[in-house]
Amino acid sequence: MVKEIIRYPTPPSVEYATDVRVFNENIFELIEDMKETIEANALEGLAAFQIGSYYNVVVIKNEDGSFLELLNPRLIRAEGKQTTLEKTAYFGELSAEVTRYETISIVYQDRYGKDHSLQASGARSVLLQRKLDYTFGATFLQKLSKEEKKRFEAQLENGAKVAISEVCPTNFLRDRVLKVANFLIIVMWLLFLLSFFVEVRLFTYQLYIACTVVALTLFYLFYGYYEGREYSSCTSCQIGNILGSWTIASAKLGLVTLLSYIFMAT
Repeated sequence: MVKEIIRYPTPPSVEYATDVRVFNENIFELIEDMKETIEANALEGLAAFQIGSYYNVVVIKNEDGSFLELLNPRLIRAEGKQTTLEKTAYFGELSAEVTRYETISIVYQDRYGKDHSLQASGARSVLLQRKLDYTFGATFLQKLSKEEKKRFEAQLENGAKVAISEVCPTNFLRDRVLKVANFLIIVMWLLFLLSFFVEVRLFTYQLYIACTVVALTLFYLFYGYYEGREYSSCTSCQIGNILGSWTIASAKLGLVTLLSYIFMAT
């Protein structure tokens, strides 16, 4: 029976797969369901996890149309590195560059519990490693470099099928600058309130902090504009957000500075 394939954003159904201990008709039926699902979706292979089963079973379609059935597979040896562009049914049409082992050795059992081993390299090695990831409730997302993961997550968030480099990111340097500015504005409010309880003149400190905030917000405005222009797919919304955030920060700064001058400088 063809089964529905679990796809993003549905989370993994298990943390890791449970080894097959009883090789019976239930397992045979699961394997046949996996084969039919592979055929129906034109896949190269499938892990039982991908159709919601908690068993440690992987089925790979061979070039001649036959199937390789791996029950309780274990990676026991790995050599070399290779980086390839991978796609998986879990993430639909999205792809990412993943670095994996070039050559691997695996031990496994067949549907009758008999022990086997195999060695694979190149594309077949990548396919087997990707399916083994699923037996631990993982996807290739956990294998990505920090920068590649950041780009891929942005692609996921936007549901984009364009090149990863063209996806508008969600985290910018300017946002951190604005957070610092807002923190300093909070400090100014605290100093303003403190001035009613102490005799020390605090207005000078307010001026220093205010000048720092002005510098930060101006940097946010001009650098943010430059940063937003880098992404043609999202320039208009980014520029609007920048101007709105700068206006709000400037208004808060102006208010606390005015009140500080009235109550603290006189």
